[in-house]
Amino acid sequence: MNWDYFEVAPLSGSTGSAESSQPKVLRVIEHCCSAQSPADVSQSSATQLAYPDAHFDAVLTDPPYYINVPYADLSDFFYVWLRRTIGHLHPDLFATPLTPKSLEVGQMAHWDRKRYAHKDKSWFEEMLTQAFREMHRVLKPGGVAVIVYAHKSTEGWETVINALLDSGLVVTGAWPLNTEMESRLRANESAALASSIYIVARKVARRPTGFYNEVREELRAHLEAKLHRLWEEGIGGADFFIAAIGSAIEVFGRYEQVLDYEGNPVRADRLLADVRTVATDYAVRQILRVGGHEARPYGGEVSDLTRLYVLWRWEYGEARVEFDEARKLAQSCGVDLAQEWGRSGGFIRKEKEYVRVLGPHQRKLETLEDSRELIDVLHRVLLLWEKGRREELVQALAANGYGRSEAFYRVAQAISETLPADSREKKLLDGFLVGRERVWEEVGKAMRQGRLL
Repeated sequence: MNWDYFEVAPLSGSTGSAESSQPKVLRVIEHCCSAQSPADVSQSSATQLAYPDAHFDAVLTDPPYYINVPYADLSDFFYVWLRRTIGHLHPDLFATPLTPKSLEVGQMAHWDRKRYAHKDKSWFEEMLTQAFREMHRVLKPGGVAVIVYAHKSTEGWETVINALLDSGLVVTGAWPLNTEMESRLRANESAALASSIYIVARKVARRPTGFYNEVREELRAHLEAKLHRLWEEGIGGADFFIAAIGSAIEVFGRYEQVLDYEGNPVRADRLLADVRTVATDYAVRQILRVGGHEARPYGGEVSDLTRLYVLWRWEYGEARVEFDEARKLAQSCGVDLAQEWGRSGGFIRKEKEYVRVLGPHQRKLETLEDSRELIDVLHRVLLLWEKGRREELVQALAANGYGRSEAFYRVAQAISETLPADSREKKLLDGFLVGRERVWEEVGKAMRQGRLL
């Protein structure tokens, strides 16, 4: 399958324009369409479908992505012109001066608190649940529902998972597909997703109550297998964690309800915390190329802070990240984010509502001298290498033992592989790693001679 993205100027006349793409689109429609009669296109609310029970074999939908886009407001730009040009042909669709907005499903209060005060997270979840229940109602027994969703925040996923769990639909599969151009403006200086998750659900009977201790073990076993396949398919970064969430619903959604042993219902927030931890441990093992299932490879050498740094570079690169997402990644690594950005000379910096992880070239050498944290030692060594202070570099690595540590060089190599070719941090890492064998020998010699500062 050859992928392309229809994100071009429609009247540009260049390759990829609407005019040049039209023949290809028509060929696809002709090839795929086996219906003997025209399609019936109608407009209605997703929360009140005008169809009888058990009417459809399949329902496909691409619901609003939580708080990403104010669709109705943006559509006014096109609506006013369409109303002037074809409004007389479809008077029922253009009855109002602007697009109707009061029932649009989305969390809109943060965009306009005056007009959309009622559209908070709970309202969005309630409307999404109602829409999914309608899908369940109009599906035939065994019918298939496909839901396309893409949002990098776990809070956004909480709403769609809770809505799915309450709808009666049973998720049987979830896979990421590349749907976004990496060069689009939205992806600049951000950790934007490159893929959307296609959730496949069926109208089938669910198991009765499941208890979370057993369900969690089932979830871990399922995730380990699914994460391995995702890794083999080349899914990485933020997309890897989002795909893990999609896979977790396959297990969780099999039950009518999941309770802890105190009888409390387990909802999406608790599920996502466990999913993040499992996916984090798996990703660290793969990034560092460590076999087995141990959550902490290399024992205590790769600390929680170093794990966070490696994962951040792998998931977000050098982009800044919204605080809540950064906090959850740090939490899955056992790191208190607020405590770390308050640490003098640390690599975590808060920039208003965003968090950024600093590279070695953004830190000061003097603040790193006394730290034995692996990532701090690595940054100090890179700065010394850049300044040509070879003797100090060797002495630093000999003093803390990292110069003869496989974990130290494995972390350095792993970080380098996550960064783009034009990254200054990558150039420092690659330059240092080129002379790794010589450094190893010099550190060993220094340790034998006791030539330490």
